[in-house]
Amino acid sequence: MSEHDQHAPGTGDAQTRAEASARPRRELVAWRNAIFAIFFLSGFGLASWVARIPAIRDAVDLSTQGVGLVILMGSIASIVGLVAAPWLMARFGARLGMIGVLATAAAGLVAVGLGGSALPSVALIVLGLALFGFGNGAVDVMMNVEGAEAERELGKTVMPLMHAFFSFGTVAGAGLAAAASALGITTAIHLGVIAAFIAVGVVIAVRFVPLREELGDDTHTDAPREPLGVRIRRSLAVWTDVRLLLIGVVMLGMSFAEGSANDWIALAVVDGHGLDATTGAAVFTVFTIAITAARVLGGPFIDRFGRVLMLQVMAGIGVVGLSLFIFGTEPWMLVVGTLLWGIGCSLAFPVGMSAAADVPDRADAAARVSAVAMIGYCAFLVGPPLIGFLGEHYGILNGMLVLLGLMVMAGIAAPAARERSRRVG
Repeated sequence: MSEHDQHAPGTGDAQTRAEASARPRRELVAWRNAIFAIFFLSGFGLASWVARIPAIRDAVDLSTQGVGLVILMGSIASIVGLVAAPWLMARFGARLGMIGVLATAAAGLVAVGLGGSALPSVALIVLGLALFGFGNGAVDVMMNVEGAEAERELGKTVMPLMHAFFSFGTVAGAGLAAAASALGITTAIHLGVIAAFIAVGVVIAVRFVPLREELGDDTHTDAPREPLGVRIRRSLAVWTDVRLLLIGVVMLGMSFAEGSANDWIALAVVDGHGLDATTGAAVFTVFTIAITAARVLGGPFIDRFGRVLMLQVMAGIGVVGLSLFIFGTEPWMLVVGTLLWGIGCSLAFPVGMSAAADVPDRADAAARVSAVAMIGYCAFLVGPPLIGFLGEHYGILNGMLVLLGLMVMAGIAAPAARERSRRVG
C-alpha cells in the first residue's frame, strides 16, 4: 500500500479511505462514538464552571477586573495544554493521554468548586483553573487528532458533528449549573459531581479508542521512542509549512467571527441597533442554534462538494450575513443576518482541524493540530477584546467591520484545506 496526495474533493476520496481501513465497521462506529463522548465531556466541564462564575465571584469578593484576571490564568494554561498535547500523546498514547488530561481537568474543577464555596480562596480557584485549562486545552488537540483519524477511516466527514457534541455538552453543563444554582447547591458539591462524571466518562469512552504501538498506547511494546529533541523539532517544523499556516488563516478568520459573536452580538443589537435586551438575547440564541445546526448537518455536504468549495461558500454566506447584521435597519434583517453569520462560520474550525491532521504520520498530525488550534484559540481570546476596543472608539457596529475582512481572507485561503487521499496501489 502506498500513500500520496490527491487533490480531489468529495466522496471519491472518502471511498478510497474507507476501503483502505482494515477495521470492522462496528469498531469504527464505536471509535467515532467514543470521540463524540470526549467532545461532549470537554464542553460539559467548561460550561459547568463558567455558569457558576457569579457564585464563585461572590464567594471570594472578586471585582470584575479580578474575574477577568482569574479567567486569563485559565486561558494561559489552556495554551500551555495545546503546546504540550503532541508530546503527551506521543509519550502516553491517545487512551492514557485523554484519561490523564481530563482527569487533570476534573481535579481542577474540584479545586475551583472548593475555592468558590467550602474553602473560599482566590489562590485555590486560580490553581483549579490552571489545572482545568491545561487539561481541557490538551484534550482539545487529542480528541481532534483522534476524530480526524476516525473520520478518515470511516470514509465520511464527521468532524463538524463532533464539534456539535461539544456544543451539546455546553448546553447540558449550563443547564445543570442553572439547576444547581436554583436549588442552592454549593459549587463544591456541584463541580465535584461534574468532575466525577467527567473522570468516569472518559475512562469508559476511551476503551473504544484503538491502541497504537507507534504512539505508545501499548505499554508492552519495545518500540523505541523519539528523543525529546526530535519531538520538539517536529513540533516547531510545522510552523514553516505554508499550507498549514493558510489553514490557520481560515481558522483565524472564522474563529474571530465566532468568538466575537458570542461576546458582542447581544450588546450590538442593543447599543448598535437600539433594540431592547430581550431582543438581543433572542438574536444571540439564533446564532447559537444556527452554528450548532450547521455543524450537525454539514458533514454530508462536505463529502458531496469537498472542503474547499464548502469553506468558500460558507465564507460568502458569512459575509452576507454579517453585512446584513451590521447595515440592516429592520429587526428581520438582524435575525436573517445572524442566522447566515452563524452558518457561515460554523464549519471552518472543525474542517480546519481535519485538514491539519490530514497527513499519514499521526505524530505530525498531533503537532499540526496543536499549531492550528493555537491560532484558532488565540482568535477566540484576542477577538472579543479587540472588538471592544474598536467599539469604544468607533461604535460597536463599525468595530465589527474587521470581521468582514477576516471572513474574506478565510475564503481566499480555503484551497489550503484541500483533501489528501489514501489510495491502495
